[in-house]
Amino acid sequence: MTATQPRPLSTAHLTRLHLKYQFLETVRVPMAVLGNLLFPALAMFFFVVPQPAVADDPVASTMAVASLGLFAICSASLFAHGLGVAEDRSLPFDPFLRSMPAGPTPRMIARVLNGGVFSLFGLVPLIVIGWLFTAATVSWSQLLLGVGVLLVVSVPFVLLGMGIGYSLPVKAAVPVVQLVLFPLAFAGGLFMPPQFFPDWLATLSQATPTRAGRDLLVGALTGEDVYAGAWPVLLGWTVAFAALTVWAYRRDEGRRFR
Repeated sequence: MTATQPRPLSTAHLTRLHLKYQFLETVRVPMAVLGNLLFPALAMFFFVVPQPAVADDPVASTMAVASLGLFAICSASLFAHGLGVAEDRSLPFDPFLRSMPAGPTPRMIARVLNGGVFSLFGLVPLIVIGWLFTAATVSWSQLLLGVGVLLVVSVPFVLLGMGIGYSLPVKAAVPVVQLVLFPLAFAGGLFMPPQFFPDWLATLSQATPTRAGRDLLVGALTGEDVYAGAWPVLLGWTVAFAALTVWAYRRDEGRRFR
């Protein structure tokens, strides 16, 4: 009798396995989860709730929740993946894992999905605070649409974080993530509504992924008009960051496994 060859595992199955273990790795470090939960919630308490002009206005408070929610997504994606990938590369298990025949695709897809899962966790306290302490109000259909938009918007930031992580060591990745996150957040109107920007900055910000993501999210939650270029801008940055990630991965692999 001839021994039957084992069937190769599908990409979907391998992705589920990577997602499971990446999720478990993250939750085993409680501060990695708590930091993502607490910072946007504290910002909501300190900068939105005490201002009646914002907290008592249904549209303004909903926009504030959306902006801080997107900032939570950006922060979680860049720090978790930018620093997480850089730390993984410094561990001896990483070269072994990357030498396996499954290839990089399941692991990268799992990282994107894992980023989306923990991004959703960061939204829970914001939604609760907005519901209890402000006039923010959305229907269930708007809430579900907003969550879907957030998951889509998180993809380019996860890819950007992975690109940074594969390009730099841990000590360099930390300041680079900070230098990227806060200018993007400010230019995208996550700290100050774009309506208060000077004309040149308001126009320039429309080319950033944060502004595109913010306006798409606000549009989903409030029905406000979204500028026509929002989806093309977001798609363009997603393609660019995906290319950066692939280039950084292959460059790192060529340096370490040649």
